[in-house]
Amino acid sequence: MRRFLISSVAAMAVLSGAPALAQTAPVAPAAAAQSEDARLNAFFEQAFQARIALFNQTVAPTLNALGLKTDYDKLDDVSDAAAERSLALQEAQLAQMKAQFDPARLSPQAKLSWRMFEYGVDQARISNQWRNWSFQFTAMGNPTTSLPVFLINNHRVASVSDAEAYVARLNDAQRQMDQVAATLKTRAAEGVVSPRFVFQPSLDSTRNVITGAPFDTGADNPVWADFQKKVAGLDADQATKDRLLASARTALTGSYKRGFETVLTALTEVQPLADSDAGVWRLPQGEAYYNARLQLSTTTDLTADQIHQIGLNEVARIQREMEAVKTQIGFTGSLQDFFVFLKTDPRFQYPNTAEGKEQYLTDARAFVAQVMDVAPQWFSTLPKAALEVRAVEPFREATAAIAFYNAPAPDGSRPGIYYVNLSDMTQVLKPQIEGISYHEGAPGHHFQIAYAQEIEGLPRFRRFGGYGAYAEGWGLYAERLGKEMGFYQNPYSDFGRLSTELWRAVRLVTDTGLHAKQWSREQAIDYFRQNSLLSERDIVKEVERYITNPGQATSYKIGELKIEELRDKARAALGARFDIKDFHAVVLGSGSVPLDVLEDQVNAWIAAGGGAPTA
Repeated sequence: MRRFLISSVAAMAVLSGAPALAQTAPVAPAAAAQSEDARLNAFFEQAFQARIALFNQTVAPTLNALGLKTDYDKLDDVSDAAAERSLALQEAQLAQMKAQFDPARLSPQAKLSWRMFEYGVDQARISNQWRNWSFQFTAMGNPTTSLPVFLINNHRVASVSDAEAYVARLNDAQRQMDQVAATLKTRAAEGVVSPRFVFQPSLDSTRNVITGAPFDTGADNPVWADFQKKVAGLDADQATKDRLLASARTALTGSYKRGFETVLTALTEVQPLADSDAGVWRLPQGEAYYNARLQLSTTTDLTADQIHQIGLNEVARIQREMEAVKTQIGFTGSLQDFFVFLKTDPRFQYPNTAEGKEQYLTDARAFVAQVMDVAPQWFSTLPKAALEVRAVEPFREATAAIAFYNAPAPDGSRPGIYYVNLSDMTQVLKPQIEGISYHEGAPGHHFQIAYAQEIEGLPRFRRFGGYGAYAEGWGLYAERLGKEMGFYQNPYSDFGRLSTELWRAVRLVTDTGLHAKQWSREQAIDYFRQNSLLSERDIVKEVERYITNPGQATSYKIGELKIEELRDKARAALGARFDIKDFHAVVLGSGSVPLDVLEDQVNAWIAAGGGAPTA
């Protein structure tokens, strides 16, 4: 999650227009709360606007939805100085909130917003303290490939000025990439260097960004193709279109290309310093950094040892359930033998062809569709945004995750997208697709993230914010919910469901093993191989992901276990009054929240006797 950036001076200028504390005669408590709520929500809106003022690139979907094109011709400032300004802004906003508002006069929902705002600043402090320990180039992606994805997916061109802003951003790429290169070298000098396995894919993917026409005689580069398509759709004369295309070609082959070449030079310089593939324990203050990452990722105080043990316990439990399904199928070998059977028998793979990739997409869409058919029986309110299933674009397959979700544009101009990486179909297992579709699509991330954006009356910092333990916990919870909804009728698919849950339990063991217990990359890969159904490619991608993004992988299981725990508690306490739709409304109704906040919300609902939650 990237933080918003703005200078503290600008922050005070923007926020100086916040409503002053009203000096009025006493009013009835309900009216006072409503008035104080309205003032606080106005403050939150101003704070939100201030945070996105210089974050046009990161929050482009939100800006598009609001009809704003502030600094539409610029890219984000990704320097250390900008990070400091970001934190200064948030500290100034927090101080102002505490000085101008009385929490005792707020409604319960407004008090929750106060608590969430304060919590967000606490997290920003921790993130900022350890920002120079993070890796810019990881197994999951990097700033060079994210820029063309942003331009293609988020920069709209509805006018000539929009196209000119696109060209300006192409030129601004040199400044941003210079900052990326400078940070890369600064962190390397302080002993923070990405693992060895990161460098060659990063070099290759960065070269790909400046490959193809107009950089060479090959097929059109994706950004060049995108700009040509957008310009072609303009209501403008041909001379204007020709001028725009010529300026874009000049920008691409000039400043844009130079920026990426600067990063390539920096990567080449730093690569010899990459002498390890170990966890972050090898970094200066590595143990303290990892503990901070666990706190940020799980929103709990669980220690690495506790998380490791939870993982071992979950691995054992899930494997017992797998043994039962294996027996039902009639397979007589060991569980590890069954893993090998599923990974090698052709019936469980798609052809490694264009047709095989399209069949995967067709199957995934069918799984999502069957959830949509019965979802009203399980959810009181469904997201209005559409959901699509797409393959990851070829130019970023090498550094993209196995599967992931992109939030929709709040104005409906772009759907929620469940992306799947189909670079090598020999590494894709059919039994796992159903569970992954429920996690990334429906009733998983789409029902949580898209729905949160649509909650009326909720401050935008909550609608568009997020906590990994909540979001990924919900995604994993959705996989199991699919079975309760009547799916996984094929026992192989049900085994696949257990295998994806096992995958997340193994994450707890391997992530803490790598970073707290000094496991080697090979040890982690071997543990994964012995205790999961993942393909060899995916095992390597997973372990390398954990090494370069410490702690993040622990959020899934920790979050899911908390949701399951709270559901069991509510069912036991409410008995016949327990309604699954109401429970889901409570869990989803406040947007993404830390796990302790979620627990408080569910406990309050139980204390009130259940029923449909009120706003």
